[in-house]
Amino acid sequence: MSDLPQSRHPYDALTPDTLLDAMEAAGFVINGRLFALNSYENRVYQVGIEDGPSVIAKFYRPGRWSLEQIQEEHSFSLELVDADIPVVAPSVMNNGRTLGEHAGFQFAVFPQRGGQAPDTSEPDMLWRLGQWLGQLHNVGAQRPFAERPTLDLVPALRREATFLTDSDLIPSDLRPAWDSLIPDLIDNCEKRVADAGPVDSIRLHGDCHAGNILVRDEQMLFVDLDDCRQGPAIQDLWLLLNGDDASRSAQFAELLEGYETFRDFNRRERFLIEPLRCYRQIAHAAWLARRWDDPAFPRFFPWFVQPRFWSDQILALREQLGALQAPPINLMGQY
Repeated sequence: MSDLPQSRHPYDALTPDTLLDAMEAAGFVINGRLFALNSYENRVYQVGIEDGPSVIAKFYRPGRWSLEQIQEEHSFSLELVDADIPVVAPSVMNNGRTLGEHAGFQFAVFPQRGGQAPDTSEPDMLWRLGQWLGQLHNVGAQRPFAERPTLDLVPALRREATFLTDSDLIPSDLRPAWDSLIPDLIDNCEKRVADAGPVDSIRLHGDCHAGNILVRDEQMLFVDLDDCRQGPAIQDLWLLLNGDDASRSAQFAELLEGYETFRDFNRRERFLIEPLRCYRQIAHAAWLARRWDDPAFPRFFPWFVQPRFWSDQILALREQLGALQAPPINLMGQY
């Protein structure tokens, strides 16, 4: 796993000429300026436009999403924009659609928007974020996705953990610790999901961390709906919480105060925060493993195949087991 893959990867065919040809075919008058942005799942570029501001071109990873799933992502973005939710939606191309195809690649073009990640330590910022998320979820609850996946937490956790267990990645001397830890994590996640009880499944942003939110001149923008899916509302809230228990409790209260200006929140969903955190930790490692045939991954994540990564991962998951066994986040004295 540590050696660079020998076979060609589909992105090897995405040369600068191919990319610029795709933009011209989509009706954009380009000036030849091209700048690669940090993105590993897809390939994303800033493209210069003659007599106009640059745009952002996203070339979707071949085989990850179906055509229908990408179109559903775009439709959801446009639906949010129509509801005056501040989302950066894809632009319409000369084919009358938001999705283009060139040389076997599906791609979309977005207006370039600047800004900084929100400071989620500021109560007023969390309150405003909560307001927008409440409105976003009101739109998301109007109808379900037909093609996008649903976040089915425990089965998804089992699948990702099994994939890693069956791989040859985990050092042999760490396997006993891993093999004893994973069943305990899954059991405790199941208990937390049972504690939460039935929860609504709505259309979500799906990856709503601070890096996917831009703030500039008091204006807020949600970007990158590439992971939009069905799931519980808490999935779009918990990633904005950080710090110790007291800090996260205070942040959650501010977030919900803004959220419930527009939409009720089922407080039992807070039982899902630690299972979701556990799933994210394991799914991230499985994502790296699944993408290892992409030459960008060994180059940018060389530590992934080192024993130190796996010892640190096991330590972090042991700490996560403790979090799963502790009471859920305290919200205004409620448990």
